[in-house]
Amino acid sequence: MDSRKIILLAGALVVAAITAFMARSLLIGSGSPQAVAMGMPAAPIDGPEVLVATRALPVGTILDATALKFQPWPKELVDGAYYLKDKTDLHSLQGTVVRNAITAGQPITQGALVKPGDRGFLAAALGPGMRAVTFPVSTQSAVAGFVFPGDRIDLVLTQSVAGGGDGQPLKVSETIMRNVRVLATDQRTDNTTDEAGKTVVKTFGSVTVEATPKLAEQLAVAQTLGSISLSLRSLADNSSELEQAIASGAVHVPEGTSPKAEKAMLAQIARQPQVGETTFATGADVSRFARRSVPSKPDGGIGIPMGGSGPADGTLTARVKDAKEAMVEVGPVIRIARGAAITVVPVGGKN
Repeated sequence: MDSRKIILLAGALVVAAITAFMARSLLIGSGSPQAVAMGMPAAPIDGPEVLVATRALPVGTILDATALKFQPWPKELVDGAYYLKDKTDLHSLQGTVVRNAITAGQPITQGALVKPGDRGFLAAALGPGMRAVTFPVSTQSAVAGFVFPGDRIDLVLTQSVAGGGDGQPLKVSETIMRNVRVLATDQRTDNTTDEAGKTVVKTFGSVTVEATPKLAEQLAVAQTLGSISLSLRSLADNSSELEQAIASGAVHVPEGTSPKAEKAMLAQIARQPQVGETTFATGADVSRFARRSVPSKPDGGIGIPMGGSGPADGTLTARVKDAKEAMVEVGPVIRIARGAAITVVPVGGKN
């Protein structure tokens, strides 16, 4: 190999080494600023701690300890209506009601809350189009005082249905309303706590609930029929029942809505009290010695079955009236029963 080729080969090796060194320097130099930027700590917020909402709070929400927290806020953005940590007792705000809707993370203003005892407190606790209804309860029917304002309950009506031939009434209990929100127990609209911060359980003799105008009418009638008991609902019941309603087609979610709007709509549906498709239990469901329906009277009166598939009350009442008018005719009669229908035919007449 001549000297010229050796010189060219050595020059190529030197150029390759310089190129590799420069490429390595460029790669290391571009990564260094990124590592420094990621490691830089966030600038602290120069301002006092203000009270903010931990979740979305719609109008009428009764606040508890989990709905609020203190969070640092920029000093130049602090408003005079905010609740500051050094001037606010968080326990005193529990049981207050949201007057204006508050989004998650938004500072709470003093005008957005209504405290118990303030004018318009109960009206602020009601949702749009809802009514407040109060009815009496006993210690046993009120879950021994373990129902608090803001809880969701079912209402169970227990009554005695008269009309039995032996004079013994039919005992029956029926769930007449579901998912009803408690507004107050007696005159208490918040949860009383002791020095340790634990909720104090107190018995009460009346309860105020939120209902639609139609449910308010039904509840007023239910008080005259028998006694009303409270059945405390689990916190997970609303979501599970809503999922079942969506799966069955009872609740329709329109297509094309945003996830935020869809979530708000489903939350609104879950907060609504429910009525219809009620369940019931008679004495026979508890004891074999109790009856399941009201039997016929010895004089030929018509018994009223419970839970049957007969016609509406108006039609049944008309048939009973017609049968009684036919039975006052002079002479013997024949009573013919075809299913739930009873026909009274005088002897010698035609059916």
